Amino acid sequence: MNKSARLIMGAMSVAGMAFSLPTLAQTTINVSSWGGPNHGINTIVWPTWKAWIEEATEGRVTLQVTEDLGPPDAQMALVADGVADASWIFHGHMPGRFELTKLPEFPTFEEFSSEAASAAYWRTHQEYLAQANEHRGLEVMAVGVHGPGQIFTGEKVETFDQLAGKRMRVGGGVMTDLAEHLELTGVALPPTGVYEAASQGVIDGAMLTLEGLRSFRVAEVLPYTLTVDGGFYRGSFAIIMNPMVWDRVSAEDREAIEGISGESLSRLFGYMMDVADQRGVEFAKELGNTFTQASEEDIAMLKEISAELVEQWADKVGRGDLEAREALEFFRSELAVAAEAESIEPRVVQQ
Repeated sequence: MNKSARLIMGAMSVAGMAFSLPTLAQTTINVSSWGGPNHGINTIVWPTWKAWIEEATEGRVTLQVTEDLGPPDAQMALVADGVADASWIFHGHMPGRFELTKLPEFPTFEEFSSEAASAAYWRTHQEYLAQANEHRGLEVMAVGVHGPGQIFTGEKVETFDQLAGKRMRVGGGVMTDLAEHLELTGVALPPTGVYEAASQGVIDGAMLTLEGLRSFRVAEVLPYTLTVDGGFYRGSFAIIMNPMVWDRVSAEDREAIEGISGESLSRLFGYMMDVADQRGVEFAKELGNTFTQASEEDIAMLKEISAELVEQWADKVGRGDLEAREALEFFRSELAVAAEAESIEPRVVQQ
């Protein structure tokens, strides 16, 4: 046998051995994302969850993120229809479908981290809210809240009276309810649309998070911020997955993924929001933006409005074995407990 023939036979032998060995097919969870490439969901949450999943499953499962598959309010449909395996949703974008999820959005008038709030929210979801099945047809991998929602305006505002009649961006949920009680003219917009709407004079201001000052360039067009301790409101989110994804994942890996999701993933989401808020404030201050604390008189008014909204919400959503007021009390009691736990920061991967 000549040299060429021996090389061919050797190659065929190696190929045969390769085909005879069991292959490890890697399962990829395709994530639809929105918020922009520099948003913390894309630079902190997805990279970290991917690393956790790959470690927990020994590389058998991974994540792949695709941006701009659809606008924020289309994400749930994208996952439900199987266009994407997973995504993150803001509950306020789907009024009527989600009502219980307003629970963590009411103002508390106290400072607390979004990480602690998101952990407390997950515990409340598991203890009280999941039974109502508002996320029917979807797997809830985590829930979370953003940081304190404040009011940003193009002209300086120091009192609630000065807000009356102003065209204000709202995104649904409790912020929309508050806007009505403050006699604002609500304009429904996703956060990604605030910069353009404000720069073109379509809106006079926006109810949004501090992270939006940088992430959505709000500080460049709305240089004045009216603040309340703990925020006028918070916003409720969930990280969801199509249940059919589990059909592609072994029971062992499914259990492993669930182990690093739930409260851990909820904490991660909240941590991301805390980091983004800090960056947003720093960015705004570099631009010379002005921050004004609401007066005690206005805060007293806001407390009255909030108490009324809580009662209306509790009367509306309380049904069967679900006692909404009890769930809200549980959430607020868990805030302090969650705040004492170790931060998720040492386990975070950033890009």
